[in-house]
Amino acid sequence: MTLDGLHWIEAIGWLASLLTIATYSMNSMIPLRILAIGSSVCFVIYAFILQLWPLLLMELILLPINCFRFWQILTLRGRLQRAANENKNDFSVIRTYGQKRTIPAGTRIFERGDPVDSLFFVASGRVLIEEVGAEILPGDIFGEIAFFTDAATRTASARTVDEAEVYEIDRKRFMRLQFEDPSFGMSVMRTVARRLAANGPFDIGPSDPVH
Repeated sequence: MTLDGLHWIEAIGWLASLLTIATYSMNSMIPLRILAIGSSVCFVIYAFILQLWPLLLMELILLPINCFRFWQILTLRGRLQRAANENKNDFSVIRTYGQKRTIPAGTRIFERGDPVDSLFFVASGRVLIEEVGAEILPGDIFGEIAFFTDAATRTASARTVDEAEVYEIDRKRFMRLQFEDPSFGMSVMRTVARRLAANGPFDIGPSDPVH
């Protein structure tokens, strides 16, 4: 291998290292994933030419992981952008990240005063918010308002009317979703604002005012 060839290989290695360092300075997920993918591609070339097999194996594992996460973020952004253009909220992304639960009819999901640990997306069935007499229907969320209160406790009770299939995400995942795509956070905030205006300071309520 010529000296010029070695210089090019070394340049690729330095570029891969710089891209890796740059990922740590990113404060949003899309640029981070793009830099991570670029870094992995450079490291794959660098490791293959120099026969650095452990490094090559690691980057061949990381590259598809970063590509998949990048595709997930783009899919999420596209779904939420379409929802915004249609002037409606789409929370179905919670299906991807949430824990699925099937809850029998008449089951109390949480009570007023309980500590806040989760937000719920209703995939099927109905959930009754007892203090306001409102039903949460499929496609909507509940349990979100308590995330924004100082007390961090439930301000209303929820139980199933029918057997319900719900997806549950915890506070950490909720915050991560907002970080990965602020449009999701805006959808939640619009829902919270509507519910507070319609029903007062309750933890849950329907998307539209209850009469």
